Amino acid sequence: MELKKQKIKIKIMFIERFVSFQEYIEIAFTVAAIGILGILSNKKNLLISLISVEMMFYGLNLAFLIISLYLDDIKGEIAAIFVLTIAAADSALALALITVFFKTRGSIEILKN
Repeated sequence: MELKKQKIKIKIMFIERFVSFQEYIEIAFTVAAIGILGILSNKKNLLISLISVEMMFYGLNLAFLIISLYLDDIKGEIAAIFVLTIAAADSALALALITVFFKTRGSIEILKN
């Protein structure tokens, strides 16, 4: 029991010492917002859209991990692993589709002028 209390104190000291919880969450949502803006602003390149979706997944994972550490609960870490698995499958499928798209059209631009 004493060891668990020491681990909790170490985690709390680590979180409070460097950056506050709110600042960590702001960083996570900033990464996700950059991904959303990347999708909204990109109308030509499929690869940039894929990278933007990945950034949204990484922002979500960061938020899950930060909240999990703050609440000392493993559920957020499990959710982050699940989201990483989904992101890996999404990337593999999207890269395969981009390859087929490139073979048929000769470029990966969505809209040709």
